[in-house]
Amino acid sequence: MKKNIPPSLIQPGHPDHHLLSSLQVEIIARAGGALTLADDFAAMLRTCIDDVIMTPKTGRRCYEELEKTEKTYIGTRVEIELRALLRLKRGRLDTVILDHDVDIKNTMGSNWMIPTEAVDQVCMLVAADELRARCYLGLVVAKRDYLTAGQNKDAKRSISAEGFQHILWLLCDHPYPANFWRTVDEEVVEQIFASDTGNARIATLFRAIQDRPISRQVVEAVAMQKDFMRRVRSDKGRGARDLLQRDGILLLQGQLHGQLIKMMELPHCSPSEFISCRPTTALQHRMAAQVGFNLPQIAG
Repeated sequence: MKKNIPPSLIQPGHPDHHLLSSLQVEIIARAGGALTLADDFAAMLRTCIDDVIMTPKTGRRCYEELEKTEKTYIGTRVEIELRALLRLKRGRLDTVILDHDVDIKNTMGSNWMIPTEAVDQVCMLVAADELRARCYLGLVVAKRDYLTAGQNKDAKRSISAEGFQHILWLLCDHPYPANFWRTVDEEVVEQIFASDTGNARIATLFRAIQDRPISRQVVEAVAMQKDFMRRVRSDKGRGARDLLQRDGILLLQGQLHGQLIKMMELPHCSPSEFISCRPTTALQHRMAAQVGFNLPQIAG
């Protein structure tokens, strides 16, 4: 998405203000409030993108590796998921809000392509910037004056530079969960996937990346097996947890070890997240032992 987005002109007195502000209020209410909308919308985008990348099945780890048709499907997936998130029905365009037909447009780039049937109609604009992990949700009445003069072979036009001022933003430059693999050094990624077994790959993952919550989806991608959850458990000395424990590293799950995670002063983990750490004090070793971990004794 463009880095320099102009301030919105959608204020009282603007010809689109009454319509767009009423739709904004309805959308926020349907989402359960502004904070819930921000959280759920951001999480939805991450899921839509990751489910098309399909790292566990394909080995791909980023948006750039997708085929053109798959990139296009992300827009369809976002449309479906957004309707479900806001409990909206299909309409003549993509959906209907307060009896107004609304077209949902998604981009992973810097602009949206507005089809002829959406001209002069309300468009809900969605954007995800994978490199910066920022997302956008806005409303615009796609008037011809807000669109570029040029068009593509399908007669679709983009929002013009001036037209960006007529977008009412519900979320603008808002953070969303980053693609995990973009946050890890390529050298480390190669180390993780160099191992031949799921247990070894999981152990390498949590040995290399400690004190940081890691999602269930990442664990599945690294395990590359249907029973991936088995890889993070103790398993007769062969499981990733067993391998790590012998190295003095704890592998904890938010659902099972929430209290220990808090006592270790680690970052918060959701029930479906995992985190590893290396206890360094006698007190931390005793706390781990109280919940069943048998770590090597520390000197002194």
